[in-house]
Amino acid sequence: MSLSDPIADMLTRIRNALRINNEQVSVKATKICEGIAAVLKQEGYIEDFDRIDDTRQGLLRINLKYDPDGRPIISEITRVSKPGRRVYSSVEKLPRVLGGMGVAIVSTSKGVMSDRNCRKDKVSGEILCTVS
Repeated sequence: MSLSDPIADMLTRIRNALRINNEQVSVKATKICEGIAAVLKQEGYIEDFDRIDDTRQGLLRINLKYDPDGRPIISEITRVSKPGRRVYSSVEKLPRVLGGMGVAIVSTSKGVMSDRNCRKDKVSGEILCTVS
């Protein structure tokens, strides 16, 4: 079975795992999903992730993060740019998620970056998703 939107699949698996308080979730390993996981780790939304190589595509195992009360750190994760409707933004018009408390994940010519890093490096690109 071919997957037409691996990013939406990844975000849905994370949402479902958070809903039932799983500590880990596995998603298909693609470069873009690995970039998103790296940004989530850098911004402190997940504990860690590692790549598991198998005979096919491989898997990303993502360790989710919860606060001391057991509530997930990620309260909302939403897909912005979709295969049917791509959303591009210049540096000046990048969204500020929750007034800067959340993060927008952007695919740029320099790789997958957070909106803060995009503003710092002055690069624009496709807004993949927002996390808060």
